[in-house]
Amino acid sequence: MTALGKLFRTTAFKLSLAFFAIFAIGSGLVLGRVAFSVKGLLDAQIEQVIEAEVNGLQEQFVQGGVRRLIDTIDKRAREPGSSIYLVKRADGTTVVGNVGALAPGALDRAGALETFYARAGESEPHRRALTRVVFIRGGELRIVVGRDLEERERLRKVMGRALLSSLIYLALFGLAGGLFMAFRVLRRVDAMNASAQRIMAGDLAQRLPVAGSGDELDRLASNINAMIARIGELMAGMREVSDNIAHDLKTPLTRLRNHAENALRVGREEKDYRAALDRMIEEADGLIRIFNALLMIARAEAGAASAAMTRLDAGEIATSVAELYEPVAEEGRLRLDVAAGTGLFLRGNRELVSQAVANLLDNALKYGRPADQADASGEVRVTARRQGEEIVIEVADRGPGVPEQDRERVLGRFVRLEESRTAPGFGLGLSLAAAVAHLHGGRLRLDDNAPGLRVTLALPAERASADVAS
Repeated sequence: MTALGKLFRTTAFKLSLAFFAIFAIGSGLVLGRVAFSVKGLLDAQIEQVIEAEVNGLQEQFVQGGVRRLIDTIDKRAREPGSSIYLVKRADGTTVVGNVGALAPGALDRAGALETFYARAGESEPHRRALTRVVFIRGGELRIVVGRDLEERERLRKVMGRALLSSLIYLALFGLAGGLFMAFRVLRRVDAMNASAQRIMAGDLAQRLPVAGSGDELDRLASNINAMIARIGELMAGMREVSDNIAHDLKTPLTRLRNHAENALRVGREEKDYRAALDRMIEEADGLIRIFNALLMIARAEAGAASAAMTRLDAGEIATSVAELYEPVAEEGRLRLDVAAGTGLFLRGNRELVSQAVANLLDNALKYGRPADQADASGEVRVTARRQGEEIVIEVADRGPGVPEQDRERVLGRFVRLEESRTAPGFGLGLSLAAAVAHLHGGRLRLDDNAPGLRVTLALPAERASADVAS
């Protein structure tokens, strides 16, 4: 397809043509209405002039009779630029006037009439006039008083030429404007298409160009760029997950195989096989937990659980989860404090929110002991409160914490810091909590607890929660 063909097929050019057609029709209607109004105004003025002359002639007839009437008409008919005057007898003979001929039937009845006439010396009626016919003495004399409509016809032609020339200029400017707009839009669309082709070729770092005008194309390009950025993040996450799965699942799978091989090599009695099977089941359970966590994260990130949103009390969830972990805290010689308000309502998936809080609390209990006091008791504090338009659940410990430069990185899947690799776990707890926060339109933030780590899960509060709490 040629460049000009592409130009004519653009939506911008078609819209320009449509606007041109609408504007042309509107202009024609406006000019037509103006011409009609001007014609009506001229006709009214002509009728007023004729009426005034007829009244004047009637006064002359009353004052001086037929002779004075005829003398007055003859005098007026001889003046330059005079109106149309004609006096005829009933038998059709002309008495006086400046009219050579009238259209047939023009003198048959009294009253106003638009007809054709010829000036004195002309034989065929061809001029248009607005006339008034008056009968005198029972029809013995028929007097015609009128005005030539040449001025009105000339104005009509002027208005017609003005309309035609306006439409021609409008067409030229409309076509030029349509071509300019279509070329401008087509150039931007071609640039977007070129970027899109590079993106489809695998360059996810490419972005659609944004002109900065803030128009609909800019908004579309910005939204598509945000979508591409999100897709890039997901692709990077998939690659990272693949790498981490290959790395982190290799160890438990290796242990599982070693347990089976060791049982076959050294097992002599039933208890040896049973012990090996127990260890293998324990390793398999660990693998199942990993895949369940990955599946839950995937569901949360894909929004698959958004349909199960119900009204939840964050304070009740925080309290219930803390009660489940009290035996774990006591076993680890950690003090677990809970401060949860009432009426902290939000809309969410209870299973996912509870799992997110459980993961945060599990991490705090694992790493909440001061690093330099391995045998000392620690403290973990869980709080739930309303903060503005959000319900905030915080889990704080007094452990070594997470360096500021690593706080964003630890939210990824299978990410574990070096100092925590000796503790049990797979590095999926914070990742799941972050996915749950994103699903609910909230956020997960890691801060320094001086010392220790404070993890904040902030979720949007239900609109009516303030009324419920009161």
